[in-house]
Amino acid sequence: MTGMRILGVILLILGLAGFFTGGFSFTKETTQARIGPLELSVKEKESVNVPQWLSIGAIAVGALVRLLRMRKP
Repeated sequence: MTGMRILGVILLILGLAGFFTGGFSFTKETTQARIGPLELSVKEKESVNVPQWLSIGAIAVGALVRLLRMRKP
């Protein structure tokens, strides 16, 4: 019972965060070349867009899970 409550809250929070931010970005570091003690690395900034339909779906499922668990004793 507690697990379903937590799942509902997590889905609601993630859905709202995805809806209002639209995505997230992160920095990925890759090694391009290594010659003896010298190492050449490159930092690339990548972004991931979260579709609005996915965010709205997560909000709806999270709310549904919360409402269904409240009705059952």
